Amino acid sequence: MTKRLFGLLGILLVCACTKVGTQGPSGAGAGHTASNRAHHLIFADGSGDLNSLNPHLYTETKLGYIAEMTMAYLARYDIHNRPVPELATVIPTQQNGLISRDGKTITWHLRRGVKWSDGVPFDADDVVWSTGAVNNKANNEVGRDGWDLITKVDEPDKYTVVYHLSKPYAAFLPTFFGTAGANPCILPKHILSSLPNINTAPYNARPVGIGPFRVVAWRRGDAVELEANPYYWRGMPKLKRITFKLIPDRDTLTTEMQTGDVDLWPLVTPAYIVRMKEIPSLKVPVFTQYYYAHVDFNLKSPILRDIRVRQALRLALDRKTIRQKIGRGYGVLQDGVISPANPVANTSIPFVDFNPAKAKELLDQAGWKAGRDGIRVKNGRRLTLHFAYYTGAPDTDQEVELMRANWKDAGVDLQTQKYAVNLFFAPFQQGGIMYSGKWDVTTFSWGGDPVGDLSTIYSCSQQPPNGQNAMHYCNPAADAAMDKFKATYSESEHKKYDAIVEEALARDAPTVVLWVAQWGFAYNSNLQDFRPNEVSPFDDMINVDIQ
Repeated sequence: MTKRLFGLLGILLVCACTKVGTQGPSGAGAGHTASNRAHHLIFADGSGDLNSLNPHLYTETKLGYIAEMTMAYLARYDIHNRPVPELATVIPTQQNGLISRDGKTITWHLRRGVKWSDGVPFDADDVVWSTGAVNNKANNEVGRDGWDLITKVDEPDKYTVVYHLSKPYAAFLPTFFGTAGANPCILPKHILSSLPNINTAPYNARPVGIGPFRVVAWRRGDAVELEANPYYWRGMPKLKRITFKLIPDRDTLTTEMQTGDVDLWPLVTPAYIVRMKEIPSLKVPVFTQYYYAHVDFNLKSPILRDIRVRQALRLALDRKTIRQKIGRGYGVLQDGVISPANPVANTSIPFVDFNPAKAKELLDQAGWKAGRDGIRVKNGRRLTLHFAYYTGAPDTDQEVELMRANWKDAGVDLQTQKYAVNLFFAPFQQGGIMYSGKWDVTTFSWGGDPVGDLSTIYSCSQQPPNGQNAMHYCNPAADAAMDKFKATYSESEHKKYDAIVEEALARDAPTVVLWVAQWGFAYNSNLQDFRPNEVSPFDDMINVDIQ
């Protein structure tokens, strides 16, 4: 399963608060638009261009938005972040017999009468072929965790698929073709099966799916255009057209929200929530997300292999002040990586508060002594860290400068370098900065999945190019707990094993949780029936409309 990356939209994350109602008023004239474009939604997130429109090959958050509306999935997620059938007719469980008692057989019953957005019928052949595509080593999949447990796929008929697993797999949803978490979609066999791999297929720029909308154009660096899918099995959506503008930075997006040239900004970071709330034509509900903002350490770095250095860097960060200055007080301060909005979260992990004296003491113990200019030195080497992140986010720039000041006071020199978002988050095979490990320290946000599976980010086996553990973190005890987590379908057992992993992460400090995100959705008050959830906000778009 892949985790959704949140780059340009920020490194700010939220606490447990109750979900706010998100349906805009239906009264005409409540909002404003730049022109007469009824039933045409324009949205953006200020994060620039994409590398691909195929979620098998790229996992950044904005692609998740498009995929939720256009691609083919067995399950979607409701307003309570629970899975609901999409191309499957029922969600498999052990209680309904579609998951075997030993947990190693999962049966999918598929919907009949469904067509791809090009009008070709969908059936079990597509699911079976797509499963093989994920496990085809010739394809540049971001990760195969969970998929590698599939030992055999049966197709008893054209509307039934049976997965046989080597062992139970708790996160089968959303991993196996579920929308939450930027996971792979079902692919159209009739388009792709003749190719040696999917890596450079024309499909990746204009995919065919089974969502309420379909892609009609991707103008690189400008916009992705969607139209209502006339073949969607639930019927035609109310919106006729959706434009996702590829605006490269948040300040430009702020201007376009003010002028009405953009109707919707999903997941507005706290630094911009206040500015959005000042625009009278907008609604700006704020609620807890499953995303968490963090600072990651690359454990391949000789400096950062020392746990004392990592712990010192955490102690030297004044997270409360950073949250107040950059996050405007939004976000839950904690050292657990799972949002308190998720039922499996461990809320008992002590928070490591700002303690610069203790940080300096640990660095002294690690052999890093202050030099003449205040920067620490060990064996003739300065304590200099390469901090890589992404362009287009002024609030992140300000946040990094606060970190630089904190760490300079502790004797750490920070050298920063910024990259375009699509390069920064590009897959390992394409030389992506984050996955290739071309950094000592970085920052962005991970989107947690609704199950609470942490293995795709923190398991030893998921280090690039095999997965998304870009920190190269490996703790055998945490690994064992993650394996046990995946071997049960019990939520109470998940909570127990997640607690072990979260406690190990808090102790080992391969990552520093800045906060869990409280983000907003800023949208034109003429937008009707928009009800996003925390894990896949564009899953319920068929009744959304704008006048």
